Amino acid sequence: MKANIYPKIPLAQAVIAIFRQKEIQHIVISPGSRNAPLTIGFTNQDNFKCYSIADERCAAFFALGLAQQLQKPVAVVCTSGSALLNYYPAVAEAFYSQIPLLVVSADRPQSKIDIGDGQTIRQENVFANHIVFSANLTENASEKNDNLIFSAIETAISQKGPAHINVPFEEPLYETLLEPTYIPKTFVSNNEKAIFNLDAKFVSDWQSSKKKLILVGELLPNSIEQKYIELLAQDESVLVLLEKTSNLHHPTFIDRIDTLVTTFSEEDKLNFQPDILLTFGGMVVSKRIKALLRSYKPKQHWHVDELRAYDTFGCLSEHFQTNISNFFSQIFIENHTTASEYNSNFLTIWKNRLVKHDNYISLIPFSDFKVFDFLSKHLPENIQLQVSNSSPIRYIQLVNMNPTIEVFCNRGTSGIDGSTSTAIGAAVANQKPTILITGDISFLYDSNALWNNYIPKNFKIILINNSGGGIFRILPGHQENETFNTFFETSHHLTAEHLAKMYQFKYTSVKDENELELVWNSFISDETAPAILEIFTPEKVNNAILLDYFKQL
Repeated sequence: MKANIYPKIPLAQAVIAIFRQKEIQHIVISPGSRNAPLTIGFTNQDNFKCYSIADERCAAFFALGLAQQLQKPVAVVCTSGSALLNYYPAVAEAFYSQIPLLVVSADRPQSKIDIGDGQTIRQENVFANHIVFSANLTENASEKNDNLIFSAIETAISQKGPAHINVPFEEPLYETLLEPTYIPKTFVSNNEKAIFNLDAKFVSDWQSSKKKLILVGELLPNSIEQKYIELLAQDESVLVLLEKTSNLHHPTFIDRIDTLVTTFSEEDKLNFQPDILLTFGGMVVSKRIKALLRSYKPKQHWHVDELRAYDTFGCLSEHFQTNISNFFSQIFIENHTTASEYNSNFLTIWKNRLVKHDNYISLIPFSDFKVFDFLSKHLPENIQLQVSNSSPIRYIQLVNMNPTIEVFCNRGTSGIDGSTSTAIGAAVANQKPTILITGDISFLYDSNALWNNYIPKNFKIILINNSGGGIFRILPGHQENETFNTFFETSHHLTAEHLAKMYQFKYTSVKDENELELVWNSFISDETAPAILEIFTPEKVNNAILLDYFKQL
């Protein structure tokens, strides 16, 4: 048990007390001086689990990973000035991925802003475009400030997003007390939710439509009751397409969207065009399905989400503000199925695609695609798989994945900037062994993520190093010249070996399939320390192999 010590500044006491009252348990702190009253308060109370992460960008993504898994608010605390701005990438990711994140920034008093003091910027409302609540506190403790702190926490929870609490402190900053001098009132949360009732018209439309396409984006595991999954699978008029990050599984659901749709004929596209497109879950990775549905628009597009609906395909007709299980409980009012060949027609095409996929994979040389095929067959069951953006998340979409594996990726903004930090935070919060699959540019960009004292011993990184940003070779307009290699692909000859040594990761490297097979079992089974497996693939054949894959389908 800690001997509770409190900061002398009443405003800091208020923040600590309301966080404790709202059961905010995880606090990620970056070292600094202006935030000393908060650091003193959080680290000297038994109610809080505190983490010290020096790099603010890494700290924010680490907190994001914690919150992603816990589905509860996690706080990040920093000093004043430019420190706060380093949170912005993770704030934007939390906003678009609907993850509750509490940004708590220490600040100078308003009278000290814009007079030439160091580490002083205009911090109020700095995240205005990507925040669900901004609490700009005044210097003295007050009921008004208390209400703002409480509202920031409540809004982060109810709106599933980041909230910013800006806290101005005047020096001295380090004085402490054994008892608080300011105790805020007790707040009562309002947990009432609006009752959702589905109009009979939509039930009728659903039952009468013979071409119903369901496209599922990012979801937490076990988000849908099994009985609804079975009802969807039994309906001949329903075709279900899944992102790997949907964490949804059924033998009749198609989880390799690009493999199915890329080589559709004109007749296939017209037959595929749905009467009703039902979407739910987070962001969709597949650009090909977006392009197809924007050209061959459904008659109706329904989106189910408690908070937001994006008009991704230019034809959004209904936003049902509820969770998907509640929606299904009302759409399936009886065991009604619609006679149709919609599902069977495309499952036939799908089975044909899988044969061609397997034939193609058996013939290609060692490459990025070959590595992902290997991983799909050899990753352990019952793990948490974190995937970085750019090429890795796209390759994962093209291979089979054991249904016991939980898949996560920062698809809110689709940035590479915090993939490793997020994965480490998620590994701390999730009891399952965690593996991160990442590319070399993403790994190097976020290498400060390894500057972290909380990394579990069973955390592993599979680093696919093709000496640059391989994704740019796949995109239209690629030309092989010095400008492309330097400014787009960012060609390099760096490895992770010395970073691994510095941060006490076990390190193994391979350069072909035989070496990969030889080291795999020992890499996976050794949990005495976190580990990196660096797989070197050819720089200039991956794009040709991937593009030829779609031709061969």
